[in-house]
Amino acid sequence: MNTCSSLRIAAELKNLAEIRRFVEETASALGVDPAVIPGLLLAVDEAVSNIIAHGYQGRGGIVEIEVSREEDALVIRLCDEAPPFDPTNLPPPDLTLPLDQRPIGGLGIHLIRQVMDEMTYCVTPQGGNELTLVKRGVLGQGTKAPSHRGTELHTNNKQGGKT
Repeated sequence: MNTCSSLRIAAELKNLAEIRRFVEETASALGVDPAVIPGLLLAVDEAVSNIIAHGYQGRGGIVEIEVSREEDALVIRLCDEAPPFDPTNLPPPDLTLPLDQRPIGGLGIHLIRQVMDEMTYCVTPQGGNELTLVKRGVLGQGTKAPSHRGTELHTNNKQGGKT
């Protein structure tokens, strides 16, 4: 059974704690190994921070976070309506350079690549961004998405439609 929970929330730094809580609770409910969750939270935090700071450039917008179970993998999709930007095209940083010679930026994407097994990008049909993060081999027996309070949360069962 593929279970999916999503959170649609204003892309603001003050909402990062709520986004982390959503990802943590959903991942736990889906049976993710607890030792893996801090890395997942780091990856999502970095990606959403980039959406807020660079995508929307602080002007506000919406980010949708979808967390689902697909076989033994946890899949996290981040969608926004900022101008298209493909972070998968960024080259890895040169970590051999002294700190004072390194260009600013790029370490967040590097951290995401280190933590996740897969990172893919596509432009949405509406012209926004969809970043998909996958972590394989981390799921136990949990299959139920948690219930969350709030008007912006949507839980979908991929086999049965919205619940």
